[in-house]
Amino acid sequence: MRRQVAGYAIAALVASATVPAAGCGSSGGDSPSVPSLSQSAPGGHGSGDTDASRASELHAAAQCIRQHGIPGYADPVLTPSGAVYSDSRSIQNASQSVIDAVRQACWTLMTRANLDPENEPPAPPQLVQAGVRAAECMRANGLPNVTDPTAQSPYTPGHGFGLNRNEMPAAGKASPVWQHARQACNAQITAELQASTLGSLSNEG
Repeated sequence: MRRQVAGYAIAALVASATVPAAGCGSSGGDSPSVPSLSQSAPGGHGSGDTDASRASELHAAAQCIRQHGIPGYADPVLTPSGAVYSDSRSIQNASQSVIDAVRQACWTLMTRANLDPENEPPAPPQLVQAGVRAAECMRANGLPNVTDPTAQSPYTPGHGFGLNRNEMPAAGKASPVWQHARQACNAQITAELQASTLGSLSNEG
């Protein structure tokens, strides 16, 4: 749900006692301090590497994640500008034991690739525009607290911005008000989800 990205599993994945701690940055409340994968270990990705080399490193990290308990994890996408979007939902949905196994096996490869599933790049313009259209529709159909997303709003690739609990009716998705808004705005919500897929994000759209 929007601004409530499930960061704890991802934080556990990237945590390591061998590097300094940094804040998680999750908006869902206080979270454990974790190191950022931008603090690369020796031998990590360098600025002189080619796009092909970076893509290969990202693939190797993703392959390791798949082999150690998250078989559906999709390869991250590398955009022409160098931004990396990742399949963070697959990690969010993994159990703690799987997260521990992935962290132990894949941390070095993730660091070398500068793959940090905890921090997606800012939402690109086409995703923001689709999110704004969905928010406008939902406000017009009984959900007045839904706010327009911005480039800085948390989102999950493949799942869009979502809604936080302040934007939802008290009864949540069981509410007739939500059901009405979801049906009335189906086209706009679907367009937002499509704009958030890795395929769309790979073109920075």
